[in-house]
Amino acid sequence: MIKFITRRSFLLIGLFWFANSVAQTSNPQKYKYIFTVAKDGSGDFTFIQDAINAMRVYPLSPIRLFIKNGVYTEKIELPADNTDVHFIGESADKTIISFNDYSGRGKINTFNSYTAKISGNRFVAENITFSNTAGPVGQALALYVDADKAVFKNCRFLGNQDTIFASGENARQLFDHCYIEGTTDFIFGAATTVFQDCIIRCKANSYITAANTTAGKSFGFVFLHCRVEVDSAVSKVFLGRPWRAFAKTVFINSYLPEKIASAGWHNWDNPENEKTVFYGEYNNEGPGALTSGRAAWSIQLSAKQVKLYTLENIFARCVDVAPVDANWYKNLSMQPFTWPLKTNLHP
Repeated sequence: MIKFITRRSFLLIGLFWFANSVAQTSNPQKYKYIFTVAKDGSGDFTFIQDAINAMRVYPLSPIRLFIKNGVYTEKIELPADNTDVHFIGESADKTIISFNDYSGRGKINTFNSYTAKISGNRFVAENITFSNTAGPVGQALALYVDADKAVFKNCRFLGNQDTIFASGENARQLFDHCYIEGTTDFIFGAATTVFQDCIIRCKANSYITAANTTAGKSFGFVFLHCRVEVDSAVSKVFLGRPWRAFAKTVFINSYLPEKIASAGWHNWDNPENEKTVFYGEYNNEGPGALTSGRAAWSIQLSAKQVKLYTLENIFARCVDVAPVDANWYKNLSMQPFTWPLKTNLHP
């Protein structure tokens, strides 16, 4: 026998749905927004991924995850619906997220070899080491980030080939006072990404960057006030080569060591790339900053051009982004940040 829903039942169902939806959108205090992970069991969780899985998606307030010192040997992923999450490590050199996947290990390829994948927009990480310990065995990501409005402050990224994949064609990302090491193309991807006051350490004769900037973008990878270092066995390093034809990378007011190749830039053995890439430098210092031998198709920026390279302008002119959104990195819910001068970012 078919049972019909009475008008009264329908109204009750409607009232229940309405009350439930209001509760979910108007009572943020109902949900947990602060988590702690600790290896010694003193926190809410002992694994970072367990904490991520417990977070409310699309939260009504920013979520903070405090991570105590320890080596967290796990492969983590923050999905796209986990927005507004802030990871706060106890110390950059002792709060370590580590894994050892690499391309060619079973079904692992470059893009799922990551130790950490961050896809939730408006993400912040402070005082954390992201490490891929696979060694020099090929592509092995420490970080895959395709989140928009992502900020990494006082973090370390340890790896070899393809250490950081800064992905997301319309993503904007900021690395501030970070240490990044690797061998080949160890900073690569399509995002509009600024590296500010970072240490970039080259561990092999190879290439620092491999940008995949999409056509029409005003900016790709921008290095501001960074310091490039090389291991003792290194004799020749290029600033970058184009993963795709419209790659954009610039180094501004940075230190370049002697082992930087005199040409500075490489066309990835394709002269056609020279017609479309944008590789520039301005006011760099150090023995590797000499411009007399630079590739003829690279650019020495003028004082007028370099005025465009402010955080506000770089992030405002990202494709399909309104200028009113240019100061997003100032508006994220972050604790006051003080550069810890006593912290040793080097391994």
